[in-house]
Amino acid sequence: MEKRLSEAAIQGDLESLRQILKQDSLILDRIIVSCISETPLHVASTLGHLSFVKELLIRKPELASELDSSGCSPLHLAAAKGNVGIVEELLRADAEVCLVRNSDGRNPLHTAAIKGRAAAVAAMVRVKPECARLLTGRGETCLHLCVRWNRLEELKFLAEFMCRNGEFLNWKDFEGNSALHIAVSKKNIEIINHLLTWNGLEVNALNKNGLTPMDVLRQSPRDLRDMDIEHALIKAGALSFKDLNLITDEWIPEKVRQMTRKPSSDQSNANKPVAKHKHVDWLGRKRSALMVVASLIATVAFQAGLTPPGGVWQDDYVADHNGNQVKKSHSVGQSVMAYNQPETYGIFMILNTVAFLASLSIILLLVSGLPMKRRHWMWIQMVIMWTAITAQVGTYFVTLRYMSPAYLERTLHKVTEISVLTWLTLMVVVFAGNIIRLNLWVLRKYGLIKERETRSASVVDDQDEE
Repeated sequence: MEKRLSEAAIQGDLESLRQILKQDSLILDRIIVSCISETPLHVASTLGHLSFVKELLIRKPELASELDSSGCSPLHLAAAKGNVGIVEELLRADAEVCLVRNSDGRNPLHTAAIKGRAAAVAAMVRVKPECARLLTGRGETCLHLCVRWNRLEELKFLAEFMCRNGEFLNWKDFEGNSALHIAVSKKNIEIINHLLTWNGLEVNALNKNGLTPMDVLRQSPRDLRDMDIEHALIKAGALSFKDLNLITDEWIPEKVRQMTRKPSSDQSNANKPVAKHKHVDWLGRKRSALMVVASLIATVAFQAGLTPPGGVWQDDYVADHNGNQVKKSHSVGQSVMAYNQPETYGIFMILNTVAFLASLSIILLLVSGLPMKRRHWMWIQMVIMWTAITAQVGTYFVTLRYMSPAYLERTLHKVTEISVLTWLTLMVVVFAGNIIRLNLWVLRKYGLIKERETRSASVVDDQDEE
């Protein structure tokens, strides 16, 4: 009997339905209490058999609230197919089904919005307005779904209904994205222009990654639509996160001055986030600078290792023209410098290898993902960088001396002495300055000197870090 009923639902055969119900008046009750994947009402709602749906709802209106194996009610299926007549009949039987979410976390209105069924959306909103304010399992509103699936007509209708409340207009999903974030990521210029006409839209809202819609655009793959989208966002007052910080930071100095006039524990705590942001920003700039310099030194050292001063032999020389074995033989690809001046070549290779490995060590530490974002780790990396730079300087002078002719040896010797002395002096000054800063920091940390005594030093520190 259940098989006959299922076949009747597929065909929409109303006469067969009445005969089955006449023969077995309890069949619909058994379907409700049994564990079947879908009811005849699900089948008829999907296929659009309006008369069949009406007859089932007259006989057993409880079928409207039954769910299939995916958690979908008949209203989910009718809304997805855009069968407006069936949607209205199901709403008359049980309007509360509009609030039921399936296994994907979507109610019937969400499904209709995704599929672009504008008439079905309007029918459900008229009968059960609160269903439009229900969120999906991912924290999305109907507006998010319309934008994500490019449903402009449905978006316009729902915006007029929902956006009287600014909360839904700027609602963020579980990733912190507003409808405008999604529209920009999809690069749908038509939807973006429509969203920007909404009163109360936050064009500079931040998602969980700290990105504004303008940041989302600039970090996405570039194409021909970007210029139009960026122009529309700028016209609406959109900014990047960096630009927002610049605007905000203009007011920070005055606030800090006001706070320092009347120090208190609460004001001290208020200062901490600003100091932390500054500290993180300083570390970030140092990391970026170290990565650039280390990459440059590694490239130069690698190239010097492959093409040493004087180049490499272009032929094999093992025997003379008489076939006698020579004392100083060489093979193609070997260094000419190593053949002519082996001791100088050894110094050159040691210095070049130190520069190469030191710079690669910096790169490895920066990309390793290890938690080395504290200040003392940064000092260690900077010391390694000093070593790499110094070794690179030594490599340069060794190369210069080897490649210069003999009659310039005296002049070259003086230039080398002056240059090396100047470089060592600079290194001593830099090292001494950092030692002084380290001592002042330790003394301030343990309260061995008062803040007044080190205020000028602190200002110098901050300027150096900037």
